[in-house]
Order: sequence, then structure tokens, then C-alpha cells
Amino acid sequence: MAELLSDAKKLELLSFARATIEEYLKEGTRRPPLLAAGPYAKKCGAFVTLHSKGRLRGCIGNMVGEGPLALTIRDMAIAAATGDPRFHRVDKDEMTSVDIEISVLTPLEKLDDVSKIEVGKHGILLKRGYHQGVLLPQVASEYGWDRETFLSQTCQKAGLLPDAWKDSQTEIFVFSAEVFGEKDFADQKT
Repeated sequence: MAELLSDAKKLELLSFARATIEEYLKEGTRRPPLLAAGPYAKKCGAFVTLHSKGRLRGCIGNMVGEGPLALTIRDMAIAAATGDPRFHRVDKDEMTSVDIEISVLTPLEKLDDVSKIEVGKHGILLKRGYHQGVLLPQVASEYGWDRETFLSQTCQKAGLLPDAWKDSQTEIFVFSAEVFGEKDFADQKT
């Protein structure tokens, strides 16, 4: 995937995500999105992931860009901090230990041949009936999964049996992501 954002824009988005969460936790208000020009105006899906002390603390995203990237980042940052059902709401005092990571997604591509899935490059969206599960590209790399394990884990996240990806009624989509986080810029102020 060609990089959409310069390092300066990545830092700006990370700072914006942090300020957005902090303002929302303190005042309950949603700050206006960054100017919707240039890369910020592009409609693409994005996820915001929060880690605290090396552990997942929240992750919410939108697979398809329904508005400008800046607006998606704002809304997903707030949702990751306050709306991930796996975790209690992030406390404003906890933000000092939270690291923010952003994944900007490419459009979904439907696959008929799972051998085209490149672990570490592709994320997976898997659908069957009302069940749906998604795992970002970096997840497979972080856990050292091969393609079949990645597919099985995505099935389980969707609430399906681990081998549901082999069923012809299961739809499989892939996407790539430009992933960047505060840890990538630890020596620079975010």
C-alpha cells in the first residue's frame, strides 16, 4: 500500500486523536475535526486502537469511509475509549498510560481464493449471514499466525466455528492498512 500520510500528518492525527479523547472524557464534547483538506478529506475506513501498559485497552473502527478521514478518526478515537464492549470506559486519569495507534484502511476486496491472503499485509473481514468478524493486518504478525490460523481466529471473532472460512457461504474480504502509533514517534512530541 502506498503511504497516504507523511510523518507530519501521522503525528498530527495522533495528536488530534489524543486531544479528542481527553476533551471528550473531561468535558463530554466532540472537538471539530481537523481541516478536511488533502489527506484528511479522503473517505477511507480507519481503526483507532488503544493500549495501556502493553495490553489492548480498546479498538473500534469503521471498515468503509463514510466521511472524511479526520471525522472518522475523531469518532473512532472516542468510541475506542468509551464504547468498546470488551472494556470499561477509559478514565481521564488513565490517559497518561494509554498509547494510541491508528490504522487507515484501503477499500475492501472480495476474495474467492484464500491463498491470496498475505499474512502481515492483509487484514480480513469475514461474513456469513448475520455473523461478521474483522482482524487488522498487524494482529496476525503480532501473534505469529499463519494464514489458516488467521482465518480461523477471524471466524471465531465472528462467532463462527474455526473452519467456517472453508464454507462457500462465507464471504471473505481483505484490506491493507497504513498503521502508525505514538510509539513510532516516541522521540517526537505528539
